[in-house]
Amino acid sequence: MNDLLGSGRYRIGIAGASGYGGAEALRWLVAHPHFEVCGVTSRANVGRSVAEVHPHLAGFYEDLTFVSDPEDLLGTQPDAVILALPHRFAAAYAHALRTVYPELRLVDLSGDHRLGSAATYRAHYDADHPYPDQLTSGDWVYGLTEQNRDRLAGARVVANPGCFATGAILGALPLARRAMIVGPVRHVAITGSSGSGAEAKPGTHHPERVEDVKAYKVLAHQHVPEVLRSLREAGLDREKSWWMVPQSGPFARGIFTTLFIDLPAGADADFVRDAFEQDYASEPFVRLREGTPRLTNVTGTNFCDVAVTVAEGVAVVTTAIDNLGKGMAGQAIQNLNLLFELPETTGLLVPGTRP
Repeated sequence: MNDLLGSGRYRIGIAGASGYGGAEALRWLVAHPHFEVCGVTSRANVGRSVAEVHPHLAGFYEDLTFVSDPEDLLGTQPDAVILALPHRFAAAYAHALRTVYPELRLVDLSGDHRLGSAATYRAHYDADHPYPDQLTSGDWVYGLTEQNRDRLAGARVVANPGCFATGAILGALPLARRAMIVGPVRHVAITGSSGSGAEAKPGTHHPERVEDVKAYKVLAHQHVPEVLRSLREAGLDREKSWWMVPQSGPFARGIFTTLFIDLPAGADADFVRDAFEQDYASEPFVRLREGTPRLTNVTGTNFCDVAVTVAEGVAVVTTAIDNLGKGMAGQAIQNLNLLFELPETTGLLVPGTRP
């Protein structure tokens, strides 16, 4: 493939670019100084232009049309591919691409490469992994930059974290690193309708939820094992439980997470707050807030806003992310920057869309 072109730009392909994740990646890449989109796939939109499928991108990708197969995408000579595909499909697509071009850089937005075993995958995704050896190969790096920055720099294949997992891990990471989580973590997170994908489904379609709030997959969400895997690598006791109650909210974008974390006896509130300040002071996409984060402050950004309150031996940590930004496509661009050893903030430092 081409690697860095004479123009100073790498070629990026997007598999599954007709969905929300793919569209958001296209939006971020428009202004990126070192990346250009060379190819996009969608089996339902072959031959159509990006502007036809995503009218908000009209004028930016006028000569780019959708292709279908991995071979067609490789024909556009990408240096890296973002896999914005459903689980199982992403693993198969990754296998096809790497069979032809083993050195191709990949960032997978699905859950197909986040877990460590086929049994865990089967239990949480209700399907057999099509290529279980991918889960145990050690090739795929979990793409939470704030934890794995050194492993990501110059890596080849990245498992982009889940949206719920991103908000939860960033809320608990400073305490896990200091062995300050002493009991089961209670995790409540409310998400916008875009997290359910572009295809309307009963119960997740926006008109069905716009004036409603409900819980779903109570104590059974597929992002919990990746949360535990990541935090255990940071120092969390392997025996700790994680009780998650996801909720669907009446808004389009964002995830607001609340963690209730039991602290060790005598834990000092100032020490807890200092832990967050020490860990996140130099993190470009984590902002500490007083009182509470707000979803409107992170909409359209790659930021995670975090607040912590301590009382009566409990830390209540709240985080806010854009599920399509830091929870998906923005984080994918952050990871791509690291794969190509660029400053990780390149093309991503933009303010929120609402005050």
